[in-house]
Amino acid sequence: MTTNSSPQLWLYDTTLRDGTQREGLSVSIEDKLRIARRLDQLGIPFIEGGWPGANPKDVQFFWQLQEDPLKQAEIVAFCSTRRPNSTAATEPMLQDILAAGTRWVTIFGKSWDLHVTTGLKTTLAENLAMIRDTIEYLRSQGRRIIYDAEHWFDGYKHNRDYALQTLEVAIAAGAEWLVLCDTNGGTLPHEISQIVEDVVEVTGKLGTGDWGLGSRKESSQSPIPNPQFPIPQIGIHTHNDSEMAVANAIAAVMAGAKMVQGTINGYGERCGNANLCSLIPNLQLKAGYSCITEDQLTQLTEASRFVSEVVNLAPDEHAPFVGRSAFAHKGGIHVSAVERNPLTYEHIQPEQVGNRRRIVISEQSGLSNVLAKARSFGIELDQQKAEAREILQRLKDLESEGFQFEAAEASFVLLMHEALGDRQKFFEVKGFQVHCDLIEGKETSNALATVKVAVDGKNILEAAEGNGPVAALDAALRKALVNFYPQIATFDLTDYKVRILDGHTGTAAKTRVLVESGNGRQRWTTVGVSNNILAASYQAVVEGLEYGLLLHSQASAAVKASS
Repeated sequence: MTTNSSPQLWLYDTTLRDGTQREGLSVSIEDKLRIARRLDQLGIPFIEGGWPGANPKDVQFFWQLQEDPLKQAEIVAFCSTRRPNSTAATEPMLQDILAAGTRWVTIFGKSWDLHVTTGLKTTLAENLAMIRDTIEYLRSQGRRIIYDAEHWFDGYKHNRDYALQTLEVAIAAGAEWLVLCDTNGGTLPHEISQIVEDVVEVTGKLGTGDWGLGSRKESSQSPIPNPQFPIPQIGIHTHNDSEMAVANAIAAVMAGAKMVQGTINGYGERCGNANLCSLIPNLQLKAGYSCITEDQLTQLTEASRFVSEVVNLAPDEHAPFVGRSAFAHKGGIHVSAVERNPLTYEHIQPEQVGNRRRIVISEQSGLSNVLAKARSFGIELDQQKAEAREILQRLKDLESEGFQFEAAEASFVLLMHEALGDRQKFFEVKGFQVHCDLIEGKETSNALATVKVAVDGKNILEAAEGNGPVAALDAALRKALVNFYPQIATFDLTDYKVRILDGHTGTAAKTRVLVESGNGRQRWTTVGVSNNILAASYQAVVEGLEYGLLLHSQASAAVKASS
């Protein structure tokens, strides 16, 4: 837990630039603006918005933020040093950077002599001139500079003296942050620690002018000290190619780095960047650094899921801290212990990061799972152990047949009510038929479903069409029931998943269907299993409607009780 005396750590988010380089991730200008404002609410001090001039989207993004700025975060433009054998003042891409109107600019330059001679095809001296000239020019235009030392750790290991010269030049030119980048993600934590410690020690000699590298050439423009960011400050930027990005970033902080760069959910090129959703709680709750406020930390899970929804990528349910399964307990012994004391199996309180504990129901469950899950749905079974054991046995029997209730909690709630004898019978399906017309040359088919439903002793026969048999069946059921239960008009079938459980049996294989439904405020999942895919779908769809009606009934009862 942080205190007023906790050391300050500066967070730098590059989701909108480095994160969008992930394969398969694409965002619109509106998406970028939504993410930037959500990160601003989260309390991230620096948000890298992109490379102005690299594409029209980034240009418009920075223009729109000039019109409607963020509340607290510094929006940062990103760019490289000027090209070899030119001047920064005549470099067109730097004019785009200035037009972006940001107070802070991040410039990346080459640290590794191999990249200078092979990639840039220039001399080591010219690379130093490129760094110096670019930073000096932007400083002369009133910009404050974060210098990203690209491929820093490889450069340091191959030619330490030259790598350190690039930092010396950047500081002399006016850079206020030196960010050491593990660009290819190949460095291990012990190397990170050793190298960052060395850099912190060496750059600390700046005031004496003695770097241990011979005579120091002065820049034509001296750095302008700033009381908020004393010169020089060290940052860290890690990639995850060795599954070490988070560990490497933490190692760098322990060695003296004051800024951590990363992305939400670890998005990024190749294997991704350091995941801020893991770094922030680790550094703040465990290492004692001050990153964001405690209230903002409780927004972390929601922010993670918000960003995943905006970029249209499924959330990682098993992500540490923010994943749906991060605090899920499945084994009966685990659940029993957690119910007595959460510290037995939880390293932090899930509420600290805006997450929650979940008790998972499966064939591995014990009585503790059933009792805890029942309580989470407002069903008290502690005094009804016989019923609880019956529910547990029924659960295990059904899972052996192919049902899966950890992914279909709504069906499990209905199962509990059935065992307790208080399952509400909103309707009864007497039968259904589905007819499909395959259209040659098209992947889809028109389907017609007919259902016979009984409500309050009245039989209703309805038919409806749909794009496929499940959609038609769902539409026919709604049509039959909506006059009795108008709230059904607000229900949506939001997802439909099919899994073949025993494919070796061919067309006679058993099928499991999961159906996700929603009402605009809540979502729930139901399950059906059968050798007939339509019968399995029917089970899941019917239970989805039934559970939605149960939620509405409970909400109405709660309103009446409070009035």
